Amino acid sequence: MQTETRDSGIALGLVACVPIVDFGPFLDGTRKAEVAAEVLRAMKDVGFAYLVNHGMPQEKIDTMFRWSKKFFNLPLETKNLAPHPPSGSHHRGYSQPGLEKVLKSFQEGQDPDKSSTSVPDFKESFECGKEGSESMPNIWLPESALPGFKEGCLDFFWDCFQLELVVFRAIALGLGIAEDYFASSHTVPDNQLRLLHYPPQAVQEGQTVRIGAHADFGSLTLLFQDTVGGLEVEDPNTRGLFQAIGLSQCFGLSIPPVEGAVMINAGDFLMRWSNDIIKSTVHRVRAPPNAKPATDEMIPSRYSIPYFCAPDLTQVVDCIPGTWSDERAKKYGPTSAMEYILERLKANYEP
Repeated sequence: MQTETRDSGIALGLVACVPIVDFGPFLDGTRKAEVAAEVLRAMKDVGFAYLVNHGMPQEKIDTMFRWSKKFFNLPLETKNLAPHPPSGSHHRGYSQPGLEKVLKSFQEGQDPDKSSTSVPDFKESFECGKEGSESMPNIWLPESALPGFKEGCLDFFWDCFQLELVVFRAIALGLGIAEDYFASSHTVPDNQLRLLHYPPQAVQEGQTVRIGAHADFGSLTLLFQDTVGGLEVEDPNTRGLFQAIGLSQCFGLSIPPVEGAVMINAGDFLMRWSNDIIKSTVHRVRAPPNAKPATDEMIPSRYSIPYFCAPDLTQVVDCIPGTWSDERAKKYGPTSAMEYILERLKANYEP
């Protein structure tokens, strides 16, 4: 860990250049502006931050991980009773290893980088959202297959939604706009809770890829993870640089999980919304840094739980006030979340 000292006492340090921010003083109102500034600085510089004292009880997080492990320990034929539809635009249900290929982020006017899709991701997943959605209904196992699983997922989904709204208030305050600016566009919510399991793998020469380089495409992601590690971030200023080189020496290093923290990162939609002031940083999951090639060594399972946030699908957004001027022109025109995000979801399942 690289430490960093600030007079505010809000930023506790850095893990591979990802700031660790004490979110408690924002929640209790004692130092809201200082915390908001730290969160926004992280979103502008790296696109990632760890939040500690974030208000979500650890027992709720632990319970969700227990449900995740119970689900993935089920036989494949049982998990396939809640199958992900062939169309990626309906992002719900179970995806077995090899089904999904995550596309690397692309900028407006450029083609997606297909090089990251040559090998399917080595993971399995289960996705759900709010119950009763007409545009993207949930796909559940029969209750008898895993009693209580549906209720556990939905409870955690709504806990994450409450945390999401508070984080957005901090980002808005940091930008100097109304605290409810983002929250007022995230009311439905059209979000996705994803349970992820990276199965054990044999260690290979070089780095073993579990999920290729990509950027999230919603507005914000909350990430809960176990202690296995392997998450890496790209230097946001140099495309393709994941190595420890020169001034970017922090990037390309695995980001160790921080106990009790939730990681947040900006997605492509928020970057676009902010006129590129906020960064949506490319990241990947590879073998943990201490894994060494050997015929008898296996990379252990990794479990993580991302919560992908998106504006209300009918919401049409334009660049945030204050992010453009006569000197800094708007890079993007107005767009709806439905138009932008559903197209990106669909692309992940195309051959």
